[in-house]
Amino acid sequence: MMYMKEEMSLERYHIIDGVRGLAAASMVLYHFVWDLVYMAGVRLDWFAGLAGRLWQMSICVTFILVSGFCQNLGRRRLRRGLTVFLCGGAVTAATLIFMPENRIVFGVLTLLGSCMILATVLDDFLRRVPAVAGFVIGVLLFSLTYGVENNTAVFGLVKLPTWLYRNYFTAFFGFKPAGFYSTDYYPLLPWAFLFAAGYYLYGIFEGLGLLNLLKRRFLPPLECIGRRALWIYMLHQPVLAGLVLALSK
Repeated sequence: MMYMKEEMSLERYHIIDGVRGLAAASMVLYHFVWDLVYMAGVRLDWFAGLAGRLWQMSICVTFILVSGFCQNLGRRRLRRGLTVFLCGGAVTAATLIFMPENRIVFGVLTLLGSCMILATVLDDFLRRVPAVAGFVIGVLLFSLTYGVENNTAVFGLVKLPTWLYRNYFTAFFGFKPAGFYSTDYYPLLPWAFLFAAGYYLYGIFEGLGLLNLLKRRFLPPLECIGRRALWIYMLHQPVLAGLVLALSK
């Protein structure tokens, strides 16, 4: 396998930037609606139902897949992973201090940083797995472990033992204890497997000779947003929350 052969390239994958930017824009709009519903008391029944859940899923799935894909790009991957992980910790600290009722514990940044670190450490092993097999295994394991946080696995057919769900340490892996609460919760299980699927998706694109297609310009405004997605994630919610609270008054 040749997953890392373009690691040293400084070229941008503009379509990847654009897809990330589209997800970031969707995230900002989603959180604006979330703030309207849960902070300002605006009633939107559809948002609390399937439509809102699918919207949320579309955002997180895109971010995680793209992050896994981009694990194969650039240098200083360990430092990048540590940076994202620490940003996740900063979000947790800020929400615990300023809005504990909407705290974020083990949110998406903590997940992505953890996955980046693990993928860097396990890189030699991961590169031995054929891309198609790795992608299929990642999607399959994601599907089979989806629901772990609700004490089930294998599409709800297997009931997991309660002793797994003990404390905040087990919550990091997906086994959250009774009373655990987070408005943005993405533990390693099942989401690390989706990250792995994105990692191997790069190898599939490479094997099919499609990587150069991703270097085409997409939509420059979305590309610009995508290149700054981390900062947008860090800063958008305090701005939105302040705006919604001001409007509600």
